[in-house]
Amino acid sequence: MTDARRPVVIDLDEPPEIGPGAAPPVPETGMPVPQGQAMQVLAGIGARKPSRIGRLFWASLMALTGLALSISAWNFVTGLLAANPVLGWIATVLIGALVFAGLLIAARELAAFSRLARLDDLRRMAESALAGDDLGQARAVATRLGALYAHRPELRLGRDALAARRDDVFDAAGLIGLTEAELLAPLDAAAAREVEAAARQVATVTALVPIAMADVVAALTSNLRMIRRIAEIYGGRSGTLGAWRLTRAVLTHLVATGAVAVGDDLIGSVAGGSVLSKISRRFGEGVVNGALTARVGVAAMEVCRPLPFGKGRRPSVTALIKQALTGLFAPKS
Repeated sequence: MTDARRPVVIDLDEPPEIGPGAAPPVPETGMPVPQGQAMQVLAGIGARKPSRIGRLFWASLMALTGLALSISAWNFVTGLLAANPVLGWIATVLIGALVFAGLLIAARELAAFSRLARLDDLRRMAESALAGDDLGQARAVATRLGALYAHRPELRLGRDALAARRDDVFDAAGLIGLTEAELLAPLDAAAAREVEAAARQVATVTALVPIAMADVVAALTSNLRMIRRIAEIYGGRSGTLGAWRLTRAVLTHLVATGAVAVGDDLIGSVAGGSVLSKISRRFGEGVVNGALTARVGVAAMEVCRPLPFGKGRRPSVTALIKQALTGLFAPKS
């Protein structure tokens, strides 16, 4: 009986060829895929939730600073009044003017928050009317939206067309769609132009300015300006605090949904992997930062718009970025 554990020797007719030709091919490594670092940093900063300890620290610091300034101003004015009444009254008037200007700024910020809240209420009413097919609520949305844009001369034809046709529509979805088509279509086009301009600016600065952090600063300023302009277009003109609130809301939504991640679909839709592999890394970063800016712009339109996007009306990020970057990174013949 043969032992299966005994070694077996197999004679080869030819010895194996050992040399460079037998080595496996070296895998091709292309240029690393751009990740849009500037927009990733911006999204992380904007979406980061402040800690309770941090909020307590800054609130205490601001309260203490305000108290110290108030006491200093009071002692300064009272002392000056005792020493020189004329100069004391001049200082009193100047401090009063400063306080009055501060109150005006606070009132403007409150009005900005009120405008943004009105847009949110309209959007919630429209969503509720669509969900419940409530024609009465849809008509209330159309009336309030017409009143909101009553002072906009560029929407006069749309308001007239809506007023002439709204009574002929007997379902909520149809009336909301008609309102969207007549009143919001021109505003959507204007907002899309703002998104294209911001994406173009961010892409250009990233590609052409090799200064450290310049792309982050450009992305921050361009996105803040874009979000503020989009809010103004839809009737929710925001102040400084309102613009920051909108920016945080937009960036938080993008981070939560993973929309700031760079995937093959984004790169392929913008320039294609073969093109990105032939241009510099700075140009690739510029394209991706511009595309992520377009995503922020579309999210800002969704946040600021008084009606939800109807079927087929939501702007395509691919179309926006292609329109914004047409000819910007095209190879010269």
